[in-house]
Amino acid sequence: MVISVDLVLKNIGLLATPMGNNPKKGTEQSQIALIENAAVGIEAGHIVYAGPDDGSLSGGNVFDCAGCLVTPGLVDAHTHLVFGGWRHKEMARKLAGESYLDILKSGGGILNTVGKTREASFEELYEKTSALLDESLLFGTTTLEAKSGYGLNLQNEVKCLEVVKKLDEEHPIDLVSTFMGAHAVPNEYKESRDKFVNLICDEMLPVVAEKGLAEFCDVFCETGVFSLDETRTILEKAKSLCMKLKMHAEELSNSGGALLAAELGCISAEHLIKIDNVGINALSKSGVTAVCLPCTSFYINESFAPVREMIDLGVPVALASDFNPGSSPNLNMQLVMNMACYKYKMTPAEILTAVTINAAAAIGKESEIGTLEQGKQADILVWDSSDLDYIFYRYGSNLVKTVVKRGRIVKGG
Repeated sequence: MVISVDLVLKNIGLLATPMGNNPKKGTEQSQIALIENAAVGIEAGHIVYAGPDDGSLSGGNVFDCAGCLVTPGLVDAHTHLVFGGWRHKEMARKLAGESYLDILKSGGGILNTVGKTREASFEELYEKTSALLDESLLFGTTTLEAKSGYGLNLQNEVKCLEVVKKLDEEHPIDLVSTFMGAHAVPNEYKESRDKFVNLICDEMLPVVAEKGLAEFCDVFCETGVFSLDETRTILEKAKSLCMKLKMHAEELSNSGGALLAAELGCISAEHLIKIDNVGINALSKSGVTAVCLPCTSFYINESFAPVREMIDLGVPVALASDFNPGSSPNLNMQLVMNMACYKYKMTPAEILTAVTINAAAAIGKESEIGTLEQGKQADILVWDSSDLDYIFYRYGSNLVKTVVKRGRIVKGG
């Protein structure tokens, strides 16, 4: 039988992909399909065939993959994408021993970026963020979650989310938007934090929900940032507005955030550097996806999340860049993958799952992206490699040769 398609990817040396529409946990996280001498057929932006090259595909456009490795596009499930300025001047303070929270308490850190973001116009933020997305695409990211959280008032949170909305419409990368007004307490509410929580719940969240500017709500649940009670209040309000829930949890201390994420039914708990086995078991039982961020641990000189324990205890693990100006100014998901191999002791197969189907599940897109199967969106990478192992051996290099996004070649070719 001949299958007529818009685009055929031929001469694939090895096609590597997870399978299915669910996040993978435990031993399933390492179970991927490996198909030699493969082909992929694409019609109207979606995959109609992915498997052994049996000669059944025909189409007007044929792309020769030259015996290279082909995988799904990378999904970056945790970024703080829109912000004004940079924070490279804080490096000296970090090198001198000041902690992340010490810098925040002194008005630096997130609050430094808040001031620069409030000063920036929509157009300035749009241009800067568009260029960042261009860079991300070059490294193989085809879908990206973008959190707000550097406006910390209604006007500027909406401004940042509207930048994301416009870029989702205009940039090749698909964007998924998360409202994170609870990223820090701004200076004007330093002595009345309860009023800021009320502002988030009574003003910000209703407007964001009404305008359809964010699918998710996230809170930085951390000692010295937002307490468990404050986090619960904000997330329960978001849930009442039909928003899905995420949580920054156990990044700098074990404050019980993972337990709360499990209780509230969050789609993901993120960071988890300080999580213990009680928290891990709670995530496992509730089906919460752990989004782990190895480049953040590296950059702020913290310990690394206990990912092997999470996998062994049945938590689906995703990986992401945590791109932001203060604790992970890195958009390179390949570096994230390398770091996870060396510091989390994850296998190449586990990592591929973590940056594709599990990351897709962490943003509610597992039925649309994250694998190379019939019916999935045609987000595909051709690597300058013949197998998965070489990607991790050649750490620090950009090995993505070609990016196919929604069935269209947007890099390489």
